[in-house]
Formats: sequence, C-alpha cells, structure tokens
Amino acid sequence: MSRLRLLLPLLAACLLLAAPAAHGAGSGVVVSQVYAGGGNSGATYTNDFVELLNAGSASVDLSGWTIQYATAAGTSWQPTPLSGSIGPGQYYLVQLASGAAGGALPPADATGTTNLSTSGGKVALVSGSAALTCGATAGSCSSVAAVEDLVGYGSAASDYEGSGPAPALTSSTAAVRAGGGCTDTGSNAADFTAGTPSARSSSSPAASCGGSGSTPSSGASADAGVDVDIQPVLSIALERPSVSFGSAVAGDTPPPISERVTVVSNDAAGYMLTVHRSAFTPADLPLGVASSAPGGAEIGAALAGGARAAIPIAPAADLTIGTSSAPSAAGGDEWPTTLGFTGPLPVVPAGHYTATVTYTLIGR
Repeated sequence: MSRLRLLLPLLAACLLLAAPAAHGAGSGVVVSQVYAGGGNSGATYTNDFVELLNAGSASVDLSGWTIQYATAAGTSWQPTPLSGSIGPGQYYLVQLASGAAGGALPPADATGTTNLSTSGGKVALVSGSAALTCGATAGSCSSVAAVEDLVGYGSAASDYEGSGPAPALTSSTAAVRAGGGCTDTGSNAADFTAGTPSARSSSSPAASCGGSGSTPSSGASADAGVDVDIQPVLSIALERPSVSFGSAVAGDTPPPISERVTVVSNDAAGYMLTVHRSAFTPADLPLGVASSAPGGAEIGAALAGGARAAIPIAPAADLTIGTSSAPSAAGGDEWPTTLGFTGPLPVVPAGHYTATVTYTLIGR
C-alpha cells in the first residue's frame, strides 16, 4: 500500500514587545528576506542578498536610502546605497557579496559587496546614507528615526525588533518574513522563520498585503509548512530465487516446478504481469510457463485453460501471464505459476545449462 508522509511543522508566534519596534510602518517598506549563505558550500545562490517589500499602499522613493549591515555584536555598519522607487506590493532585491557555489540571483535592483554572516548579524533599512552607530543593545537602533526596519538574526544578535531575533541562517536557509513579506508585528522572532531562500525583485509578481504594511498589534500570524510524499507501491516477490530441474537426459520432460509470484500494486487502474527469459547456454532448451489467475484477475490468452506457453527470449516481447483491472489485495495477489519444458529435452551436448527468467509487474 502507498505510504503518505504528512509533515506539519507548527510555528509559535508571540507578541512580547521587549524592545521598541522600528519605523517600517511609516513608509510601509520592510525587509522581507535575508540570505547570508551566498557562495558557501551547499549554497542556494552565489550571492548574499537582502529583499525588501513595500507592504504599504503608496510608492516609496528609495533615492538616498541604504541597506546597512553590522555583525551580531557590532556597532560598525556597512551601507549599500539604494535607488529608484518601490511600488505597492513590489519587491526590491539588493545583491551583496558572492562566492563560488550556488545558482544565480534574478537581476538585482541594487548591488553591494557586503558579506553577511550566517550565524548572526543585523540588517537595517535606513532612509539615509550615513552609517549607523547603534546596535549595542536591544532597541538601540529602533529609536533612530532614520531606521525604517531592523532585522537582527541569530541568538548572538545584540539588537533586534521585539522580543528576540530571527533565527540563525545556513547556506540553504534565509530569514523569511511571514505572509510573503506582509506580516509585521514588530517582533523579529515572531515575524521571521528560517526557510528556503527564494529571491524576488521588482520584476517578480507583486504581493497583496491589503494595503497595509503590518499585522494589527492585537493579533499575530504564523506559517505552517505542509508537504506530502506520495510513494507508488509496485513490488514483486518470487517463491524461490532459483529453480533447478536436477539431472535429465535428452528425450526427458522434467516435471514442472512451482514458482509462485506475489505482486503488490496500488495503481487504481490495475496491473499487468509478464515474463521473458534469456537463452539457455551452452544451447537453448524449450522452457515454458503455466499459471492461473487469482480472484478478480484474468489469465493471459496464451495460458488460458492451463496451457503451458513458451517463454520468449529477450528482446522479444514479453509473454503476458495475466492482468488485473484493480489494485492488488492488501497482502498482494498470488499468481501460481510453474516453470516447465514445453516438450522433451532436445539432443544437446552433456553439460550444465543455465538461463534467467524475468517476471515483470507493470502498473496500468
């Protein structure tokens, strides 16, 4: 039977505002994604990046604005200048330092050379070009009027919005703001999760944030990732791994030997069971198969009435043993085949003769 795996990671959200929120609600522009693993071993992208989103209802001119970065405990900030404007629901991609591994980013809206740390750091969206000097303690940058949004990530981050920082990152994870970037409760810990990076730029489809850049302070939201792996089951088992007819002489017809075949299929349309073989060596012998069908299945035309049919030699087309128009029983369907010779053994040199018989189960 098929097995379904349903993974429901549950993400808790909190509203404890231990540090003041930054000023992103004023312009509606927020940091929607931070990726720091660019170019590292196992990286998704060759470049670090910061993604912005205008979650507000009006265009915002970013001329003279900067994205700034400081280390987890640092107060020395590295600015990257921005330009142009960002419309309602529009993303804006800032490409940063690069390395050797990973795929290419979409064409960026702004570029810089800042190298972000995966273990922890601070990213600020600033409506000015002067480098910040804040960040030594939680809430210190949120009180700066020019700071439009702040994301501290990693447990060692010394400044962040709200009750705590966003999680630390890896080469294959980014700090991803919930709601496609629209959720802004004023808490990095509540708004961000470590998720698969997916860089979006001004050329990407716009987000729909309902004309507001924040979630009301009386509520919160959380994302739950859901996936399912549907694994088709198609298996076949033989009664014995090898069949031996023992010793015989030319003119003998050795008694048939049972080789029961058990098949399991969850294909709603049913299945087909076929057989072929290789030629005997050092000379071929007339090997055949007989069978009957289990309940609900149909025997192949060549085997009807208990007939024994010659097994074709590959690459000739397989012989159809039988078919079913429904999935197998839970424990499988048993096909009671026997292997035997379709006539007396021919006159051949004495020796040990071998061949391989292959049963094949095909979903319909």
